[in-house]
Amino acid sequence: MTIENLRGSIVAITTPFKDNGDLDLLSFDKLVDWHLEQGTDGLVVCGTTGETPTLSEAEDAAMIERAVKRVNGKIPVIAGTGSNSTNECITYSKRAVDHGVDALLIVSPYYNKPTDKGLRLHFSTIAQA
Repeated sequence: MTIENLRGSIVAITTPFKDNGDLDLLSFDKLVDWHLEQGTDGLVVCGTTGETPTLSEAEDAAMIERAVKRVNGKIPVIAGTGSNSTNECITYSKRAVDHGVDALLIVSPYYNKPTDKGLRLHFSTIAQA
């Protein structure tokens, strides 16, 4: 995939939950299928719209893996892997790449508010990992 593939209507998809708090993977499948049928050009999974700050590491991995399998190469899947922790971001990013995502969405650390130098170090460390 090239950057040219990332264009059009790319939707930050929500993460559905059951009443008991578990992931609702069947509803997620229906939501992904609906976007494929409607001509959505790409999906962002586990971004802030997908409730990623509240997901466990296992839930995060399950959502990304499920999205990649469900989309099956029809449209790009972008995984939100940002974190306040550089090391955690690297772990999440590597796992997402292993699952087959097309791109990563990495937010700036929003809690600890690093300096400009800290931001450069954060992103360069991730890029080199």
